[in-house]
Amino acid sequence: MSEWNTVRLELEDDVATLTVDRPDRLNALNVETLHALREAIAEAEAEDARALVLTGAGETAFIAGADIGHMRDLSTAEAQEYAELGHEVADALESFPAPVIAAINGYAFGGGCEFALACDLRVASENAVLGQTEIDLGIIPGWGGTQRLSRIVGDERARRLVFFGERVDAQDAHEMGLVGEVVAHDNLEERVSRMASDLAERPAFAMRAAKEALNQVHEEPQSAGLTYERRLWSSLFGTHDQREGMAAFLEERDAEFE
Repeated sequence: MSEWNTVRLELEDDVATLTVDRPDRLNALNVETLHALREAIAEAEAEDARALVLTGAGETAFIAGADIGHMRDLSTAEAQEYAELGHEVADALESFPAPVIAAINGYAFGGGCEFALACDLRVASENAVLGQTEIDLGIIPGWGGTQRLSRIVGDERARRLVFFGERVDAQDAHEMGLVGEVVAHDNLEERVSRMASDLAERPAFAMRAAKEALNQVHEEPQSAGLTYERRLWSSLFGTHDQREGMAAFLEERDAEFE
């Protein structure tokens, strides 16, 4: 298998495990990592994996979000390109020809939450905290969050999560349907491994057909919505609030929005 600096792909008994491996940066998604994820997902598909697990390295974070240091000074055109890259990864997870499980072992903010939304199933450690926190940076979710979130938790709840940038713990996330199951932190790996093995033993062609049929429910309207989201997200780059929001985050101070 291929090797990447920030991503690990392991295949065992038809189950592929994809780990974002930047624990010192809370597994934040820089450009290198996004490219690696895209390639690793394609490789897992080429290896005919019958289940895919997405998780983060370390004990603290699943994926804490996108690389704000990189995003801070993007132009609108550069932001559009960055949005496209994030969408390619999310779309690859959503369209993967076998079930994908997000093993959410810690913080899942911004792009991390969006990648979890693109998975078929979400299992959270009791330590997990999730949120679409982009509003605090002067932007909006740009990798599918505005479209997928409401389909999972409902319109009102999605609006609250996005408008307020709410962070919710694992139990609250479960109660609103954002995750399907919460387990003890030390049991997360075992539980997800057992689920993935069970899925991998089921008839591959039927599982693929089931996933395609389930995805088709939202296919056309979601496709249009995702395109619109990318345009809106990138258009916010270069605004005072985007620059101020990201500067404040990086400088560890409160933002002063217009």
